[in-house]
Amino acid sequence: MVRFHYPPTFDESIENVAKAIREGNTCGDGDFTFKCKEWIEKKIGVCGAYLVSSGSDALEHAAMLAVEPGDEIIVPSFTFVTSASSFARQGATPVFVDIRPDTMNIDENLIEDAITPKTKAIVPVHYAGVGCEMDKIMEIAKKHNLLVIEDAAQAVMSKYKDKYLGSIGDIGCFSFHETKNYSMGEGGATLIRDDEELSDLAERKRESGTNRRRYIRGELDKYTWEFLGSSFLASELSAAYLLPQLEKADLINENRNHYFNMYMEMMADLAKEGIVELPTIPDTCSYNAHMFYFKCKDIDVRTEYIRYMMEDKQIKVMSHYIPLHDTNGGRKYARFHGEDKWTTKESERLVRLPLFYDMGDDLVERIVQETKAFFLK
Repeated sequence: MVRFHYPPTFDESIENVAKAIREGNTCGDGDFTFKCKEWIEKKIGVCGAYLVSSGSDALEHAAMLAVEPGDEIIVPSFTFVTSASSFARQGATPVFVDIRPDTMNIDENLIEDAITPKTKAIVPVHYAGVGCEMDKIMEIAKKHNLLVIEDAAQAVMSKYKDKYLGSIGDIGCFSFHETKNYSMGEGGATLIRDDEELSDLAERKRESGTNRRRYIRGELDKYTWEFLGSSFLASELSAAYLLPQLEKADLINENRNHYFNMYMEMMADLAKEGIVELPTIPDTCSYNAHMFYFKCKDIDVRTEYIRYMMEDKQIKVMSHYIPLHDTNGGRKYARFHGEDKWTTKESERLVRLPLFYDMGDDLVERIVQETKAFFLK
């Protein structure tokens, strides 16, 4: 079976992990963690970056900083569960609005109508690493005095205009899951754009609501419990694995874009004939090539294509999210505002193809050949 993804692995990562084990420094916030932190802060352009143990933890960390029981947040329904559940766990209500069919991102023109006196934050999700229309979203947030929390789990190294995604809103959330462009196995990061006070609060919330980090820096003679938080720290072993990937981020980005562009060029004839629909990358965005997907005519064609590729050709291809508003959890803890014109319809057509750092041109060509054999039979 051709794998759907494979994390980038460098010899330096293996050496780093071995070094951390030999030195007995494995539990988090050691040298490798701080080097990753410094890289993110400098490269992405934020005042604070905190490695956590998953992308979901980054969102839960952000929710602890942003909302209280009774608040509401605005978020798309076409996303991973923790884009919404992280805020529901803090007692807030996720309010879903429809997506744009071109990028699969939240429709920025529907946000303002969903705002109520209870709304505390907008949570744009940069689907597949393609940026939402952040100028419009930030304008709405400023007008209504709302926080913006970017779910940039898939968007490390992508930009909107001249700014890296995750650095535009008040808080950004990265994922370094095995399926992402840069991997810790499980891991993530919470980013604070430019608010030193919020960054300090994020540090203490991450340390179980204590001032332990100040104690370790020698600023206090003992540390104490201050407020509710959680232990979000990532393992030092994970940071040791991640660091060489960050240091080679441009190379990884270049390789992934090469394979993405191969897919786009080789499938252009299918799109021209109206057989499939290819991804849209707006001119305002520079892309990290997190994902290559296309859209079939309908769910029946997608189902048969996935069966053909998986069973007959042994190539792993995948659909993606079931919209959250159409799940038991979504109905229980959230609500949909307005019309579901595109969210369900477009999600049912979407299928993803393998894309990873060193997959090779031959594999891309094979996958496209088998795809064409299905659609042109």
